Amino acid sequence: MGAQKPASWAYTEDFITPTEVIEQAGGRGESLGCMPVSAGVGAALRLLAASLRATHVVEIGTGAGVSGLWLLEGMAPDGILTSIDIEPEHQRAAKEAFAAAGIPTQRTRVIGGDAGQVLPRLTDGAYDLVLVDADKPSYPVYAEQAIRLLRSGGVLVMDNMLWHDQVADPAARDETTTILRDLGKTLREDERLIPTLLPVGDGLLAAVKR
Repeated sequence: MGAQKPASWAYTEDFITPTEVIEQAGGRGESLGCMPVSAGVGAALRLLAASLRATHVVEIGTGAGVSGLWLLEGMAPDGILTSIDIEPEHQRAAKEAFAAAGIPTQRTRVIGGDAGQVLPRLTDGAYDLVLVDADKPSYPVYAEQAIRLLRSGGVLVMDNMLWHDQVADPAARDETTTILRDLGKTLREDERLIPTLLPVGDGLLAAVKR
């Protein structure tokens, strides 16, 4: 099978058009230095949330609210998004985006702090989906916490798992690339999960918890 052509990849990424609110949130995110998920990744997140009829979702890395908006579009109408970020400025931007989208305040729970300290306080097996899109060195810790939080049939999603085309390059051995490459292999072999690696955005690893 031939490699995917750049034009086809670009067409796929732009297949679903973000709402104006999402585009505005993405602009705020770029100005804050927190790169928003691409439209292709956002559409995949929305699809996964909708397929699960998700009512309880955890997001590690709020950013400016772009991924949260995509998730909320797919979640059940009464679904609650718990979003964790260590940067107060990011959280203010996200709350602004949620308000602009008309999301009722009771549907979002934005928690400030280090996710490594917040996640252990959340309930085992209580969540339909957990998205990890935060500091890369902590991804292995976040992944293990996410698996604990998910119910059977819930989905773990990890963004940036191809890391700017570096993970697929055996010659790339910097710390971040090595962490993500090794983590991908570990999750691939984890008997608790049914995983796949999707070539959307910067690489989206999705895995169903058995």
